[in-house]
Order: sequence, then C-alpha cells, then structure tokens
Amino acid sequence: MSARTGILLVVSGPSGSGKTTLCHRLADEKAAHYSISCTTRLPRPGEVNGEDYHFLTLEEFQEKLAAGAFLEHALVHGNHYGTLRSEVLGHLANGTDVVMDIDVQGAAQVRACEDPAIVRARVDLFVMPPSEHELHARLAGRGTDSEDTIALRMQNAMEEMRHWPTYTYRLLSSTREEDYMRFKALLVAEQLRVSRLPIR
Repeated sequence: MSARTGILLVVSGPSGSGKTTLCHRLADEKAAHYSISCTTRLPRPGEVNGEDYHFLTLEEFQEKLAAGAFLEHALVHGNHYGTLRSEVLGHLANGTDVVMDIDVQGAAQVRACEDPAIVRARVDLFVMPPSEHELHARLAGRGTDSEDTIALRMQNAMEEMRHWPTYTYRLLSSTREEDYMRFKALLVAEQLRVSRLPIR
C-alpha cells in the first residue's frame, strides 16, 4: 500500500475560541506537525521562542517577506504574523500532516495559493466560540491582557467571525474534550480520502 500525502489543516478562530489549544494538543499527541508561525509581537508570559512562535524583529520579518519565505502573512492587532514555507512543504511531501493556527487573512492567502501541493493538502476549519459572553469571559480569564486589549480583541473577534462561511468546516465550541474529539475526527476523516492516495 502506498503512503498518502500530508494534510494541511488550516485552523482559524478569534482569540479565546480554543483553536490554539486544539492545535497544540494534536501536535502533542504526535497526530500532526504544528506549524510555528513567525510574529513581530512581544512574547507573552510563559511563551518560548521556537515553540510558541518564532519571535522576530520587524526588520527580520521584512527580510524574510522580501525573500518570499512566507506561505502567508498578515498584520493582526498591530503586529505581523507569517508562516514559513519551510514549516509546511517538506512535511507534506513526506506524508506528515501539518496543522496551522492562523487568522482569517492568512487562511485566505493559503486558499489562494496555487502551489499544487498546497491545493491538494488544504483543509480549513473555523473554530467558533459558543457565544459573545463566553468569549469575553475566556479572554478576561487569561489575566494577561488589559481591559483595553480585551476590548480590542472582542472587536476584532466579531469582525473575524463574519468570515466563517468562507471555510469548509465550522466547529462550534463546547467543552474542551468534545471540541478535541470532533477536531480529531475531522482529521481522521480527511486521512481516509481516496484523493490523497496514489492510484496505480
């Protein structure tokens, strides 16, 4: 039996939706490679360079952008984010699934990418918070952001959530365990697609 090609699972959702937790858990269980994004924002308490993000200066980010190193990039909350092509393409070619935690701007760029390897591999999912009230509670519960920052994130979240119909799948958040069960089930279903298998 021939090995299948890798899946590129593109995951978006507003801050507080739980998308990052889902992506990290999938990677922790070795079910997929977590694509680590680059960002120009400062690390939050507890974040580790090279594990949570590749933290770059604005100059470093602009150099990589000029060199065409990014599969996608976006300006979010006043900071630059981007996914290096090297974080994705090699894994897909080896049959390894890759999960990307990116915003709606970045997801749109991946959708528009004409690279056959990306087109064949891509699956996109929007993680939706159960309610506006619950989203605010999750953001406030982090204890890492000021009220002004939370207000900005809420405003951006409402804008982001307008884009969920552009995705192939939507996950309406419930409990952490139920969310992960459905999240992993989606990946398993995509692994069974005949179109991902070479036909001799």
